[in-house]
Amino acid sequence: MKNTSDILIVGGGLNGPALALALAQTGHSVTVIDALPEGAAEASDFDGRGYALALASQRLLAQVGVWDAVAEHAQPMLEIKVTDGQAGQPPSPFFLHFDCAEIEESPMGFMVEDRFLRRAFNAAIAAEPLITVIRERRVIAQTIEAAAVSVTLDSGEDLHGRLLVGSDGRQSGTAQRAGIKRTGWSYEQTALVCAIDHELPHHGVAHQFFMPPGPLAILPLPGNRSSIVWSESTSTAQAIQALDDQGYLAALRPRFGDFLGEISLAGKRFTYPLNLTVANSFIGARMALVGDAAHGMHPIAGQGLNAGLRDVGALAEVLTGATRRGEDFGSSLVLQRYQEWRRFDTAALVAATDVFNRLFSNNNLLLRLTRDLGMGAVNAMPGLRRSFLREAAGLTGDLPKLLQGKPL
Repeated sequence: MKNTSDILIVGGGLNGPALALALAQTGHSVTVIDALPEGAAEASDFDGRGYALALASQRLLAQVGVWDAVAEHAQPMLEIKVTDGQAGQPPSPFFLHFDCAEIEESPMGFMVEDRFLRRAFNAAIAAEPLITVIRERRVIAQTIEAAAVSVTLDSGEDLHGRLLVGSDGRQSGTAQRAGIKRTGWSYEQTALVCAIDHELPHHGVAHQFFMPPGPLAILPLPGNRSSIVWSESTSTAQAIQALDDQGYLAALRPRFGDFLGEISLAGKRFTYPLNLTVANSFIGARMALVGDAAHGMHPIAGQGLNAGLRDVGALAEVLTGATRRGEDFGSSLVLQRYQEWRRFDTAALVAATDVFNRLFSNNNLLLRLTRDLGMGAVNAMPGLRRSFLREAAGLTGDLPKLLQGKPL
C-alpha cells in the first residue's frame, strides 16, 4: 500500500509530536496529520501563553530530544503558595506552602512558553527520518480492517497504517468517528489567560489564589514576568475580556494584589471556556486516544498537558514492548494494556480537579471554613505536604519509563 506508516497520529499540538518522537526512537514509522500550516501555532514573539511542566514531564521531553532546545527559556518553579479569600481583601490566615527543598528531586517543575515548546517539537520531528508530517489537512473518514487502518484526508488522499492515534483535542473527530461517546459538563467558567510584567522578582514562586468565582494562578516566567490563568464566571469573564488594557488591569489588580509591585500587561489576552470531558473509552478497534482527546479537565491544578504526556509515555511503552515481543501492537489485547494503565490515574485526577474546583469556587461560609482548616492542617504536617508536593511534580503512581527519565 502507498502512503503507509506503522502509526497514524491525528493532531499536531504537543502530545501528538511527543508520541511520534518516542515511537520513532524505537523504530516505528509515524505519520502526523496536522490541520494547521507549519508555524501557525508558533508565536514569533512573546504572546503570554505558557505551560506548567511537572518534573516528570520535563524528563519525558529530555528523553524524546526536545528539552535541550527549551531549557534556556525555562523558569524553574521552586515554591507553590496556595491561599483562599476574596478580591480586594486579605487572604485567609490558613494557607499551603510547598518548597521544592522538601523533596530529593528539585525543582518540582518548570514554566515554559508555548512558542518555545512548539518550535522545539517542530524542529525535532522535522529532523526525524521515521516521521512524516502532513500539514493543512483534515481527516474526514477512517476505516478499520482486520490488521490495518486507513484515513481519508480532505484532499482525497488515503493514508494507511496499523494503528490510529487521536490527539485531536476535546472534540476529537477521531473519537467521534469511532463512535466513542464522552462524559462531562460545563463549569460555567471561563479562563482569562495573559502574562504580566511586574516590578519585583517572583523568585520562582507559583501562586494559586482561590476566590469564589474561581482560582487565580500566577505562574513564574523568566525575568520579572508571570503567566496568569484567571477563572471567572463566563459572563464576568466576557465582560472583562471586552475591556481595554487599562480596564483589564483595573479588574485584575484587586485580585492580584501588590506583592510584586506595579504590574502591566505583556503580550496578548486569551479566553478559554472551562469544562470537563472524558472519553468513555480511551481505545477502539486499532485506535487509541491521548491528551485532551481522552480527557479534558479544569486547569485548577495545571495538569492538562502533564496528564497528556503521561498518556504519551504509557502508550509508547506499551506499543514498543508489544513490538519487541513480536505482537501485533494494534490489537485490542495490546491496546487494553494502555487503557488499564491510564484509566484509574486519569479518573482520580479528573475527580480531584472537579472536587477542588467545586469546593473552592464558591462563597459558602461552612465550606470556606472547612477548606481553610484543611489547608492549615496539611501545611502543618510535613509528611502529607511532601506527598502533595511529589504529586504536583508528577512523581507518584505507576510512572512510564520516559517520565522516570529512562529510555524505552
